[in-house]
Amino acid sequence: MSTIEESIDVQVPVSTAYNQWTQFETFPQFMGGVQEVRQLDDQRLYWVAEIAGQKREWEAKITEQNPDERIAWTSTGGALHAGVVTFHRIDDDQSRVMLQMEFEPEDFKEKAADALGLVKSRVKGDLKKFKGFIENRDSETGEWRGEVQQDRV
Repeated sequence: MSTIEESIDVQVPVSTAYNQWTQFETFPQFMGGVQEVRQLDDQRLYWVAEIAGQKREWEAKITEQNPDERIAWTSTGGALHAGVVTFHRIDDDQSRVMLQMEFEPEDFKEKAADALGLVKSRVKGDLKKFKGFIENRDSETGEWRGEVQQDRV
């Protein structure tokens, strides 16, 4: 498994950054290679992306979601990955978005792209695009303020 950790400061309140991130179907507008994200229900997402020239499809389950704080997920089929995005208030009009993600490269091309730092660069670029996307809008495109509680064992 490979791990990526990146963050970016955005010039919007933490609730605005969080609200926009809950609009998963807008991800193709700022995430490179992501062709489609479809929200199946409050906890399940269907993804279609091009990774290292290969089309990949998978489902992910939101395992924890706390408004203005965090969204955690794990794949349930297809590409193996899991992660968490957290939202931190810097001041009334500025927040930090932190992304931690683990994934398993599936073939030689993906392993090479990961080893060369291309995956990390893409994630960093996607966060910059998210910053531009949310800062250049008058408001978020929608919101979902529901909670998903982490399963306790």
